[in-house]
Amino acid sequence: MTDTDPDAVSLTIDAPPDVVWAIVSDPTGYGRLSPECTGGRWLDGATGPVVGARFKGSNKRGIVRWSTTNTVEEAEPGRTFSFVTKDSATRWTYRLEPDGTGTRLTESRSSAGEYPALARFFTRFLLGGVDDHTEELREGMRRTLERVRAIAEGADRPARAGTEPLRPATHCAACKFRSLGLHSWGQGDRP
Repeated sequence: MTDTDPDAVSLTIDAPPDVVWAIVSDPTGYGRLSPECTGGRWLDGATGPVVGARFKGSNKRGIVRWSTTNTVEEAEPGRTFSFVTKDSATRWTYRLEPDGTGTRLTESRSSAGEYPALARFFTRFLLGGVDDHTEELREGMRRTLERVRAIAEGADRPARAGTEPLRPATHCAACKFRSLGLHSWGQGDRP
């Protein structure tokens, strides 16, 4: 994986770019979006997406759990949100483009430097190898965008074919999306 050849997945969402950006630029909500990331929290007093802000991401695959430290590189409301995961030297980017009355959202991952030896070891021995984990990440990006779409389009709109209807949030007092009354759990995810 190089900067000139990133993995990328795109999806059109029936919501304006500012609504979609608010979702993808909030790492504290990533646990509802990603099949691997279980959550995130801002570090060093940061409270939102600005260039240079850092956040801790928590991840899980099977019984294996780990955390990452990430630094925001781009934060342009309604257009782009990008961060680098220090532990794997990976840049994750969300690009938003107006598309009629909606948004074309692209999630990509690219190299942000040499893949650290510890990350290679961890991926090889605990995550099934680089190739297997890379395929999981690609599929995870697609699932993440589908969950972003479900949240951004809201519960009062007809569900798209193949997506699970959203349920009211009644169990999570700290949930950022509680004010929307929405959750977008996938098959087999949390109740």
